[in-house]
Amino acid sequence: MHKTVFTFVVSVGLMSSSIATAQGLTGPQKNAVRSAKSYLSFSGFSRKGLIEQLSSPYGDAYDRHDATVAVDSLSVDWNMQAVASAEQYLSIMGFSCRGLIEQLSSDAGDGYTVEQATFGAHQAGAC
Repeated sequence: MHKTVFTFVVSVGLMSSSIATAQGLTGPQKNAVRSAKSYLSFSGFSRKGLIEQLSSPYGDAYDRHDATVAVDSLSVDWNMQAVASAEQYLSIMGFSCRGLIEQLSSDAGDGYTVEQATFGAHQAGAC
């Protein structure tokens, strides 16, 4: 059942980008959008974490500006992404409410805002 819930959360967390926004993107930015959508289809990401994944030399190595434009062109419910991330963490180990919020909001962790991390931890049942 957990997998079904996770699939639902991820699909709710990513909404399609508008046609008007997509038309103004460069080729590399459109490719970064495709990569971002792929990542969001199987895992929760914060805005910051997704940009980092797309622009990191250890990730997709897109230009940081292109990665940022691509991510910002999407309609993503970052609160629901935080729920998906929180559920992923809880499926592999236990966390206190405070510990999970720290993990989700830390710069060394997922990079969600404290508000998004708090929402995710509460919705996932850690608090």
